[in-house]
Amino acid sequence: MADQIQSPDIRNADPRPLSFEATRMHDLAAENIAAGRYDDAFELLSSAAQLAPEHARIRSLLGLSIAYVERDFARARRLCESAAKQEFFNPDVYLNLARVYLVFGRRSEALRYLRRGQMIDPGNESIQLEMSGLGRRRMPIIPFLPRRHPINRLLGGARSMIREGLFGRPAV
Repeated sequence: MADQIQSPDIRNADPRPLSFEATRMHDLAAENIAAGRYDDAFELLSSAAQLAPEHARIRSLLGLSIAYVERDFARARRLCESAAKQEFFNPDVYLNLARVYLVFGRRSEALRYLRRGQMIDPGNESIQLEMSGLGRRRMPIIPFLPRRHPINRLLGGARSMIREGLFGRPAV
């Protein structure tokens, strides 16, 4: 079926040929990340990065695995940003960069990169899923005050406690 959209092929992402071994490691690491096995992915991607340090998709996934395993925001962000600069047309590198920001609780920056990826590929299911997972923000309690105003923050926290119940128990 020629008109079906296929996932990007890592072997064609960079003008330099990627070895079979590096491709295999990347693909296996991507599966490990999808399954939540970040330690295994980190080991594979570290080896793949030694074989192909110039390859953007490997650096991007390595950055994401570093965020989960080593909790090193600066290094993870640096790797993902360099991949995004190299492959600015690839929505997957923006998705990985957004996920790095989410690991460290930085939702607004993550949303910015998800939107960049969505501009490149509006039908990207992974980006749509990640964006829907972020949910929608509620209106501030007092709409004429800024969202970050202390009164809105205090009342918003109280609203959350009432809706979710104290200490995570659902309210009756």
